[in-house]
Amino acid sequence: MQVRALLFLLLALILLAATAEAGKNKKDKVKKSSSECEDWRWGPCVPNSKDCGLGYREGTCKDETKKLKCKIPCNWKKKFGADCKYKFESWGGCSVQTGVKTRSGILKKALYNAQCEEIVYVTKPCSSKIKSKSKAAKKGKGKD
Repeated sequence: MQVRALLFLLLALILLAATAEAGKNKKDKVKKSSSECEDWRWGPCVPNSKDCGLGYREGTCKDETKKLKCKIPCNWKKKFGADCKYKFESWGGCSVQTGVKTRSGILKKALYNAQCEEIVYVTKPCSSKIKSKSKAAKKGKGKD
């Protein structure tokens, strides 16, 4: 019975030592992959196919190069780039001469040191539809 207890204790110590060594190796690997460089320059997000979706962004620092996964939403304003975030005002009134309405956006955040314009202007065609009454108001009518 004592021999069994001794063997069990010995097995437990071996497993404990192996687990500690495995944890130590993981920490060493993390340290090796981290970079001491602090002045990374990141390029734009380049989609894998077409002009939106999943892709990669390449960064350089001294003689090191890294790639990060990134994503450009397919409904994004491609004119500004996915790395420039703007705070937009409400749409202005419709211009009778041009048939478009305009609004401006002020730069809120430039990700990955992107080159962004401070103020951008966007336009869209004026709606040709005249807003109708709400559906609830329509339902009440015509059932008499």
